[in-house]
Amino acid sequence: MQFTSFDGTRINVTEMGEGQPLLLLHGLFSNADTNWIRYGTARRLAEAGWRLILPDFRGHGASDAPEGPEFWPADVLAMDIEALVQQLGLGTDFVLGGYSLGARTSVRLLARGLRPRAAILAGMGLRGITGGAERGQWFINMIDKRGTWQRGTPEFVAEAFMKSSVKNPDCIKDLLRGQQSTPPEVLATLSLPIAVVCGADDQDNGSAPDLAKALPNARYLEIPGTHMSAVTRPELSAAMLDFLEAL
Repeated sequence: MQFTSFDGTRINVTEMGEGQPLLLLHGLFSNADTNWIRYGTARRLAEAGWRLILPDFRGHGASDAPEGPEFWPADVLAMDIEALVQQLGLGTDFVLGGYSLGARTSVRLLARGLRPRAAILAGMGLRGITGGAERGQWFINMIDKRGTWQRGTPEFVAEAFMKSSVKNPDCIKDLLRGQQSTPPEVLATLSLPIAVVCGADDQDNGSAPDLAKALPNARYLEIPGTHMSAVTRPELSAAMLDFLEAL
């Protein structure tokens, strides 16, 4: 389905399964299909009795990619998800989760006052939550110089991944400039149950165990893989289900 967000931007949403709502947010340069459906994560969660709600962020997948900084205010992704939660009437009776940028956005939603019954932060470490400006600038530089990167470099790989889901790379620069950090003192107030799930070899966003320690009611669940490979593995859905079944 598509819904119209707070500023008229159309956001594409995929739903799967029946049961308790589980709202999952994808990573940068990805979309719901690549992050959650392609490698079987959504299917396994749906088969376990969860109703999956999988939006494509603005600028990604089948959602609109509006041009102009007025469409990319600070926390715009969180604002889109707040509008979606309201439209679907989810209230507080759902679980929120995200991978990488989706995890960062989930924390922003919690910091802004959204209160699901629990949350899952995957592919994310403490530095990616409390900072992130340096990594954001790396991506902006990659976008500015796209088409010039030598094959095999991290920038070349990131550009190739971006091409699969992003229609207008320049608008992503506005998104990255509007990203907001969440300070440790705010993390310390987030008392809902939280799972921090991360690949054993994933340090792209800092330390995931340190992120779990910064949250008052969090569990750290380690799975195999790097930042790019962990999302493809069945251990991701297994760790998520381990946490969900314990709620």
